[in-house]
Amino acid sequence: MSMKFIIVGRNIEVTPGLKSAVEEKIGKLEKYFHPDTEVHVTLSVEKDRQKIEVTIPVKGNIIRSEQVSNDMYVSIDLVEEIIERQLKKYKNKIVDKHQAASSFSKQYVENDYMDDEEIKIVRTKKFDIKPMYPEDACIQMELLGHNFYVFCNAETEQVNVVYKRKGDTYGLIEPES
Repeated sequence: MSMKFIIVGRNIEVTPGLKSAVEEKIGKLEKYFHPDTEVHVTLSVEKDRQKIEVTIPVKGNIIRSEQVSNDMYVSIDLVEEIIERQLKKYKNKIVDKHQAASSFSKQYVENDYMDDEEIKIVRTKKFDIKPMYPEDACIQMELLGHNFYVFCNAETEQVNVVYKRKGDTYGLIEPES
């Protein structure tokens, strides 16, 4: 193992099984980084939300992702995939020719990932947008178990989006008039 893992648990014991799952799964990313790269991992549980936060400090940048599911092992899988996707997609932004290149492996710096990860839309949903108030839209979103909800705002008659924010609060996105 060349990456240095710092794993912390909040409301959860970091069992040997979880520790090895984190090291094994996120260890797959070591091919992108300079040896000795530190990986900060926080596992936390709130009700049935099993969250992993991963932060990898590199020169001039922080690579970060958090994922939540109802199963910590699923969250660990997701977070690895997301970070790998970020690394490939934003490679040219992340690796600034001079300063940041020293944080990464030669293989990552020299490889070109451009065509590897185009954005693919895999499903299109059509739905009926009913006029409702934002508070009702939040309730609807909660009932569906989604983290955002598109609706027609009954006050403005415009398409709006409500979404869940940290700390059980909600956000509203509306077009500029």
